Formats: sequence, C-alpha cells, structure tokens
Amino acid sequence: MATNSIHWFRKGLRLHDNPALQEAVCGADTVRCVYFLDPWFSGSSNLGVNRWRFLLQCLDDLDSNLRKLNSRLFVIRGQPANVFPRLFKEWEISRLTFEYDSEPFGKERDAAIKKLAMEAGVEVVVKISHTLYNLDRIIELNGGQPPLTYKRFQTLISRMDPPEMPVETLSNTIMGCCVTPVSEDHGDKYGVPSLEELGFDIEGLPSAVWPGGETEALTRIERHLERKAWVANFERPRMNANSLLASPTGLSPYLRFGCLSCRLFYFKLTDLYRKVKKNSTPPLSLYGQLLWREFFYTAATTNPRFDKMEGNPICVRIPWDKNLEALAKWAEAKTGFPWIDAIMTQLRQEGWIHHLARHAVACFLTRGDLWISWEEGMKVFEALLLDADWSVNAGSWMWLSCSSFFQQFFHCYCPVGFGRCTDPNGDFIRRYLPILRGFPAKYIYDPWNAPDSVQAAAKCIIGVHYPKPMVNHAEASRLNIERMKQIYQQLSRYRGLGKNFTYFGTRRARVG
Repeated sequence: MATNSIHWFRKGLRLHDNPALQEAVCGADTVRCVYFLDPWFSGSSNLGVNRWRFLLQCLDDLDSNLRKLNSRLFVIRGQPANVFPRLFKEWEISRLTFEYDSEPFGKERDAAIKKLAMEAGVEVVVKISHTLYNLDRIIELNGGQPPLTYKRFQTLISRMDPPEMPVETLSNTIMGCCVTPVSEDHGDKYGVPSLEELGFDIEGLPSAVWPGGETEALTRIERHLERKAWVANFERPRMNANSLLASPTGLSPYLRFGCLSCRLFYFKLTDLYRKVKKNSTPPLSLYGQLLWREFFYTAATTNPRFDKMEGNPICVRIPWDKNLEALAKWAEAKTGFPWIDAIMTQLRQEGWIHHLARHAVACFLTRGDLWISWEEGMKVFEALLLDADWSVNAGSWMWLSCSSFFQQFFHCYCPVGFGRCTDPNGDFIRRYLPILRGFPAKYIYDPWNAPDSVQAAAKCIIGVHYPKPMVNHAEASRLNIERMKQIYQQLSRYRGLGKNFTYFGTRRARVG
C-alpha cells in the first residue's frame, strides 16, 4: 500500500535542519507540503503589513526551494481542523508530520489535529526543532516548575546534553523516489497570495528592509559569522548610533519564523568560536540571543495565561492606568520625546528596533512615564515587530515592566539622556523624524528647551509642528518609582518576595 505524506509547515519555514520534513519523505511515495492561511484571520488580525509581507516572502521562497526538488508548497485557505479531514481522504494520506510547537495555544491546536488524524487512521510524527532543547526536560530538572531566573535556567541547561546536531538539508537524494503530485492549476488553487489579495493597500509601501525567507536567512548567517573578531572577543553588544539601524547581519525575524534553524546557528557559532579560540569551550553568553529565546519559551510552555496579568501565576498584579489617548500617542510616535518617537517610527516603518531601544519605549509606556499596562505594549509589538513571538514578546514585556523576572524598578530609562548617550549627534532622530532635522545636536533630544530663535531657524515650532512632551519625565518617573516601591513592599509582606520573584541583574545580549 502506498505511503502518502503531508508535512504541515507553521513556523520552521525552511528545508535545512527540518527533521519532521525528512520524516515526511522517508519511505514515502508522495509528499505534499502544506501551509494554512485563514483568509478571515488575515482580514481581522491586527498584524501590520510588514509582518504579512515577511510571511508571504517566506512562503514564496519556500515554494521556490521546493520547486528545485520537483515539489511545491500547497497554501491552503481555511483552518486546519476544518480542512485536514477532507485532505486526508482526498489525498489518501497515511502520515502527517510537523514541528513541535511549545506554546500553549499551539499544543492545544495540535492535540485536536492529532485526534482527527487518529480517527482517519493517519500516523502523526512530531519533531522538536524550533528550540534547542526539550523544554519539558528543563522543567522536569527544575522539579516540575519552569525556572524563573535566567541564571537558574543557565544552570539547568549546563547539566543537559548539548542540543542535537542539525539534520541534512532536504535534497533530491533524500527525496529519493518520493514525488509531489502537482496539478496544472496548482498556482490558482494553492499559490502564495499577494498582499493585495489579503486586502492590503500597498500603494506607496516602501521596499522591505528585512526580506523574508530561508535563502535570505542563510546569506545573513554567513555574513554574521564573517565577523570573526566579534565572535572571538565576544562581549555583550553595545548600542551605538550605527547599531540602532537594521543590519544586513540581523537574524531575529528569521529565527522567529524558523527560516533559520536555531540549531544551525548554535553549531555554527560553536565551530567558529573553537576555530578562533583553539578548542576552548564557548561561554554560554555567546549564545545569548538563542538562550534568552529558549528561557522565555520554557517559562511560557505550561502557562496559557503567560500573555496576561490576571490569572498569570508569575506576574505581579500592578494597578496600571487605562489611558487610550496616551497609549495612542505612544503607539503613533506622538509623545513629544524625539528619542521615543523615532524608535516607534522605525518600528512602524521597518518592523524592527534594537533590543535596547525596545527597553527604552517599554519602560516609557509602563513603569517609567505613562503607567500603562505592559499588555497594551505587547499588542502593539505583536502587530508591528517582525520577530514578535508570543512567548518572547510577553516575557520581555513582563520583564521590562518589572511584572516578572526582574524587580529593579528603581532603574529607569530617561527618554532624553539614554538616547543622547547612544547617539550624541541625533542622527537616528533626524532619519526617522525629519521634521526635527534642523535642530542642532544640543537640542534635538529636548527641542522644547530650544530658544524660539533656534526653533524658528529649524523651521519647527514645538507645540505647532511637533508636539510638546506629553509628560514631565522627572515628575512622572519619581511618582511611578514610588508606586512600584509600595507594590513591592506589599508583595514582600504578603507573598514572601524572595521565594516568588527573584530578579536577575544580567542585561540580555541579543543579536539582530
């Protein structure tokens, strides 16, 4: 009897290091690679045009790479639970493969699909390859609870075997006799849709700063690793005027969509470090970007309320203000603080901002200035950030708002001074807020302090052409630090602070 397989792509949009995809072709007569796009979801979701474009480019690239193996990608309109039973019958499927999804919603969806497959007599094979480790094993080693400090997490993984090596890239040799049945009208029935088909107005849309797809991801990792001196003398990346801009070696969106295997990245870093350092063991900090991602995945995998304050066992309940007007000013880059507004403009235009720039705008929205819930900021990032990931996004926002993982609330980012230290000349602001281009460096971070004559010469009157600051930072941050202090004092009184909320003082090292 023929073995007909479906490989279901979700994340993991690549042919390299894809063990579930290999299982699909192993000993099979036919294989079909599917990706589900729910047209209703695309119209109703809050995801911005940059995220949709990146995803569609990933799917185009995947289809193009499958064509080289005489195969194709089947983009299917609809929801998996509604469509799979029909596909199982129509294509006489005997095997379904997919990459393990550690996030609670994904686990619930996958359990439902496994049940449907079982009822249809379809074998299901699931492989871990979106994370370096088996997250359940980390939790098991920690007595059944996810570690809540990065330091504890590092201790646990140092006791585990290293991640598994990447598997070979899918090739004609691996495909063997396995074929993909493709009809002449494949493009009409299963082609990758355009942004216009999804209802986006693309008139005036600038070209992508981050092109999607595995091909681009593999080019970038080679460029990234060419910086041998950086790897050899690894230290935490420092932010400077240049690093604020999107880099051709940045990798975070590619890891998010799985166009780049985290295991490939891990082992390439290891190999390069050993070549340069002559066989010494790489420090854990070298893998900073990968391990922080893994840490937040581990914290979230058993917690369906990870992205909420209410009902989330690890999140401090803070009585945040509801202020839709202030939230809109922050999200739309109209706070009157050029450093914050330039970052939020870059986010909206390009879909990416430097990790310390994320710290600055997150602190400003939450405990620093506006006292608005981290959940609101998380939703804006979810819509606009190419690399926003449910676990990492929620975890980072809890951390930066001192709601979990981190409790040094007295450290507050100044929306004037922080930017000035990083980019004293203000070039980043001039690039993203051209209205302020005429201000001298002395006033570009606090243009409201510029004399009238300077504002007139810059052709930008504060309060007319660019907003006045929406808050007095010195007063707002002083008040908010006092609020946090009182919340934490109550926590320590009633909950035994040391036991539940231990902060980690390490700053994240993130690349990309």
